Amino acid sequence: MDLKSSHASPVLTDPVPITKSRLGMHSGLISYSQQDSSLSSLSPVKYPRNGSRKSSGNLDDVRSNGWLDAMKASSPPRKKQPIKGFNSHMDSEQDYRSWLLDYPSALECFEEMIEHAKNKKIAMFLDYDRTLSPIVDDPDCAFMSEAMRSVVRDVAKCFPTAIISGRSRDKVYDLVKLTELYYAGSHGMDIIGPACHNLSNSHPDSVKSTDQQGKEITLFQPARGFLAMIDEVFKRLVEITKDIKGAKVENHKFCVSVHYRNVEENNWTLIGQLVHDMLKDYPLLRLTHGRKVLEVRPVIDWNKGKAVEFLLDSLGLSERDDVLAIYIGDDKTDEDAFKALRESRGGYGILVSSTRKQSNAFYSLRDPSEVKKFLEMLVNWKMEEENKQQKKSHSF
Repeated sequence: MDLKSSHASPVLTDPVPITKSRLGMHSGLISYSQQDSSLSSLSPVKYPRNGSRKSSGNLDDVRSNGWLDAMKASSPPRKKQPIKGFNSHMDSEQDYRSWLLDYPSALECFEEMIEHAKNKKIAMFLDYDRTLSPIVDDPDCAFMSEAMRSVVRDVAKCFPTAIISGRSRDKVYDLVKLTELYYAGSHGMDIIGPACHNLSNSHPDSVKSTDQQGKEITLFQPARGFLAMIDEVFKRLVEITKDIKGAKVENHKFCVSVHYRNVEENNWTLIGQLVHDMLKDYPLLRLTHGRKVLEVRPVIDWNKGKAVEFLLDSLGLSERDDVLAIYIGDDKTDEDAFKALRESRGGYGILVSSTRKQSNAFYSLRDPSEVKKFLEMLVNWKMEEENKQQKKSHSF
């Protein structure tokens, strides 16, 4: 496979609604906490339509089951200005340097990484928020710089490259605006490739569609049977959180995010409890958390790690021993991808973090500026390798 083939524009249209008969083909993806059932049982399901903003449960629920602690643990406070005469910045820097002993800088270890990449085909996987874009209070304003967009475009010219985000596929494409990439939205539950490379259509959850020019394309959507349910949950979450100042609810098509970054901390218990109580009406959905965000997702065996495996398979790279996959991400949801690469020994996870945290990653980068520098180094190395090969071939 030519990893440097040019890419045409991806098309982001969706196919006609999936049929119940096709849904039944892959019902094994669902892990039920209750009695066994098939995915076709999703419709119809009776849910209470009460949009009340009052919590029906006991406020101790969120505390006792650990969710409040999890919300706090995954939501480090904003950095404060150092107090005069207090060496908090120095202490923090020393702690970070100590942490680097376990998760070395991918910049400082670049030569070591490249040594393992020689004679291998590299596949790149990138998170978006706080990896390619800066941390911002408003998710709608998380714009990547033109310089970052340029280097990601260069990476895609050298290696097959995918953006795997918790955002909806359409939204992340609108933010990235690059036609050369694979896009996996909703934590990998909605995948599309460049028009020149169709995704595998042999998978039961691959669905056919057509683009604006009438060309047939393939989408991979393992949670398509949950669309109506996710939309309903989104509307209910908007209603029950509308009086909580700073709360923001986003519909990512196959999952819903409840952001509490701008919510006063004394209201975190309330927002967590409201979401917790509402989900009692939806046993086929589960609650996870990221950095200052609660996420509602279908209860299926699918995550960013599964998305990486699917894309490698679709690219024809999963059964080869000369492939090195690199995944760069910053959040808890990226840990599934780090873990998949670690367990398969098929590549490296690189965690983007400026603070100490446990991870399945091998290496680390401090912030998006270091991500940009790493990607530039990777592109430069690839170009130098190609120049060497060209000179070698001309010498004969």
